[in-house]
Amino acid sequence: MDDMTHRWLIGLALAVCCMAAPEWTRFRGPNGTGVNESGPLPVEFGREKNLVWRTALAPGYSSPVLGGGCVYVTSYDGPKEAHTGWTHCIDARSGAERWKRQGFQLDKRFLSVNTPVSSTAVTDGTNVYVFFEAAGLVSYDAEGTERWRRELGRFNNPYGMANSPILAGKTLILQADQDTEAYLLAVDAETGKTLWRKERPEAQHGYSTPVVWTPEGGTAQLVVSGSYQVAGYSVETGEKLWWVEGMAWQAKSVPVLDGNRLYVHSWMAELSEIAGKLPKGMTWEAFLKEYDKDNDGKIGKTEAPDEEMTKLWFLFDLDRTGSIEQRDYDVVQARANARSGLFAIDLGGRGDMTKTAIRWKAEKSLPNIPSPVLYRGVLYVLKEGGILTAYAPADGKILKQGRVDGAVDTYFASPVASDGKLITAAKGGKVAVLKAGAEWEVLRVNDLEEEVWATPAVEGGRLFVRTQNALYCFGEQAP
Repeated sequence: MDDMTHRWLIGLALAVCCMAAPEWTRFRGPNGTGVNESGPLPVEFGREKNLVWRTALAPGYSSPVLGGGCVYVTSYDGPKEAHTGWTHCIDARSGAERWKRQGFQLDKRFLSVNTPVSSTAVTDGTNVYVFFEAAGLVSYDAEGTERWRRELGRFNNPYGMANSPILAGKTLILQADQDTEAYLLAVDAETGKTLWRKERPEAQHGYSTPVVWTPEGGTAQLVVSGSYQVAGYSVETGEKLWWVEGMAWQAKSVPVLDGNRLYVHSWMAELSEIAGKLPKGMTWEAFLKEYDKDNDGKIGKTEAPDEEMTKLWFLFDLDRTGSIEQRDYDVVQARANARSGLFAIDLGGRGDMTKTAIRWKAEKSLPNIPSPVLYRGVLYVLKEGGILTAYAPADGKILKQGRVDGAVDTYFASPVASDGKLITAAKGGKVAVLKAGAEWEVLRVNDLEEEVWATPAVEGGRLFVRTQNALYCFGEQAP
């Protein structure tokens, strides 16, 4: 075989691979896995190396998604008290902005750790669907024409919302976890009309996004990670079909599916660690007797048993009345007893599966926000400080644990995988490329010198990284 024929065959194989690979249409790509085998990815990249294009972009924590040759991302700008939100369609090949549409004006109501555009868009390859806390759900067609808009009202989330919508066929799903009146919503993707709404009374403010599981011979289910439990709901009706208890009170990570095995990372700092001394185990009546100095049947800030509680009062006054009442107190007690963990769960049952479905659980070296990624038989979890743990999915045995040398930092972005590589993106802008495997190793750390909060996207042998200044596209360059 001559060299030209050899190159042609390699090119053909890569083209077939890229055509067969699914598009990165939602947060964390195909069904939220963070994995997309779509062609060779560069190890070294930056402004001077393997840069396909860089497009300046206003800030926001939402991650890029792709469909129909377009990269969709949201941003915000304008005065601090009146932010303007935008949806962008950026040409995936050239980086040119095809269109930009204004989504909302926002009155700043949430804590500064979040942004008004932390929810990631979803696309069906033709239309795009975005969720803005201030505007609700909005859909645009490929040309940027608004198809429909659904206002959802104000949300009760002290940090602001960050759950991302997903598509299950022609049904658009939104997990709206908040401190009061949490719910799961399904709307017709064509019209925006409600198909069903399922209340989630056990849920409090959280930031996870569902995935879709279809059991053999069954119908599609939504796998939803939330407060204290992970649960399955019918895509068609919203009926709650099963659940597993024992999770943390706040969910952030996206569940990971592997056939009928589910991996759930559920972590939240214990209240006593962040909000001072708590009256753990005390009944509501005893709590009132001890601390209700004015005998009004509730606890105000000045009556709090610990000054540290007043600094994070929103964690206790769930309905924002200014006082702790019995429902608030009951939730505080539940939160105090909740436990974090990384769970392996076998799916296929109905009702409460807590005692039968958990195969293993890990409790140490778990992150705050990044989701796990399962790639080529290894389960990876990335923690603050760049601590990466590789688990054997079958039994939870730790295969390797160490730091991502050169990228020891805070992490908000979840790792992604493709081409035998694991990609991590630190807040400070250091994007590491690792050789995937039980004995993973750092191949290179590329410093973009711009903050990264968003999870990268991988498609067609290209790596898309959203910073707080720009959207980058990296790829191997022809010699």
